[in-house]
Amino acid sequence: MESSHSRGIPGLVGVEHVGFTVPDLDAATRFFVEVIGCEQVYSLGPFESDGSWMEDHLNVHPRAVMRQLRFFRCANGPNFEIFEYQSLHQHPVPPRNSDVGGHHLALYVEDLDLAVAHLRRHGVRILGEPTQSSGPSQGQRWVYFLTPWGMQFELVSFPHGKAYEQSSAVRLWQPDGKIAVQQPQ
Repeated sequence: MESSHSRGIPGLVGVEHVGFTVPDLDAATRFFVEVIGCEQVYSLGPFESDGSWMEDHLNVHPRAVMRQLRFFRCANGPNFEIFEYQSLHQHPVPPRNSDVGGHHLALYVEDLDLAVAHLRRHGVRILGEPTQSSGPSQGQRWVYFLTPWGMQFELVSFPHGKAYEQSSAVRLWQPDGKIAVQQPQ
């Protein structure tokens, strides 16, 4: 059997950041700092090129302008790298989860009900009501919400763990930052 060290990217340690594009970086900064509770760490930009650098390195239109990017730290987990672009043929509507390239970002919270009430006080659109998971995810509650620009986020909480942990040697991300690898019982 092949060891886990011979598969995948050599030296992989973890997810360092998640990057995404927003329509208004200042408004997104206010949302991430004032509503979510992140800390802005630093900014870069603008970036543009008369050649093909933007297309070759970033897979965007060659004349796209990255007005600015900002890095945020949001408690325990990967950093956020948030971009604002000006580009020809830019799609202004975020994809749905069911679209190719669709995605959402899940934020772990200690008290789901308290976190949902906080978002509602800030006028954030909550999608449905908190849902109790079943099967391997039993023990988890979750709810989706939309940012002011329509990007999907999720709040999750599983303070007593998830059912799969009783029989799996591998643990998914844990709120204490520890990824325990245990032998199945």
